[in-house]
Amino acid sequence: MAMTIMILGGVVILVLVGLLAFMFMRANEVNLTGKTNEKPVWMHSLPPQETIDATLADNEGVTSFDHDAGEKLAAPFAEQIEDILRAKLESDPFNKFNIDLGTAKDGSLDIWVNGKKYASVDELPDEGLKRAFQDAVNKWNNSK
Repeated sequence: MAMTIMILGGVVILVLVGLLAFMFMRANEVNLTGKTNEKPVWMHSLPPQETIDATLADNEGVTSFDHDAGEKLAAPFAEQIEDILRAKLESDPFNKFNIDLGTAKDGSLDIWVNGKKYASVDELPDEGLKRAFQDAVNKWNNSK
């Protein structure tokens, strides 16, 4: 009788372990798209390559935007544009600008250049910087 109980208990434990293993395997199979194989709209594109490069350089993996400590916080799209602009400026050996985009209290975009705040691209202190900023915005728009 004791042997039968031990065998039955062993079978129950094996079944429970099997069910638990099955549950863990199925938990990794999350379908965020519903019943179709089509990706939802928010998954159609990756962030710009400049954002991917910036997050990988910071050992953050791939994230939708790169926000570094000490930076002004901006909307994700503005952070992506900032990544594009920074990559463009870093490739210029004559770059003399430290750029940071932030969101103002009223929701508008603040552009910080070398620690000074500008409310619009037209106010920026350098024509080359204005063109670089516009190029970054155009590249971001064309990547979506």
